[in-house]
Amino acid sequence: MLRKVKIQVSGRVQGVYFRLFTQNKAKHFAVNGSVRNLPDGRVEIIAEAENLVIEKFIHWCRKGPVTARVDRIDVVELEPGEPLTSFEILRD
Repeated sequence: MLRKVKIQVSGRVQGVYFRLFTQNKAKHFAVNGSVRNLPDGRVEIIAEAENLVIEKFIHWCRKGPVTARVDRIDVVELEPGEPLTSFEILRD
């Protein structure tokens, strides 16, 4: 069953290639969605995949890449709509 979540990541997550690492990890796990910087310094991820895959992806988001420092993540469940087909980095 597909699960769709919004993950907001706080900490030192902008200017450290967090979005690129997130896209690479999403492709590795076969997660579809997007990642973008927020004006307040957080990163927002929309992710859709099978439940077990989403759990693994969320676990990775709690640490992030070695270049980042994740202080907190907030996960909100979203209603699945039309299935997402890729994982994109959204530009500011």
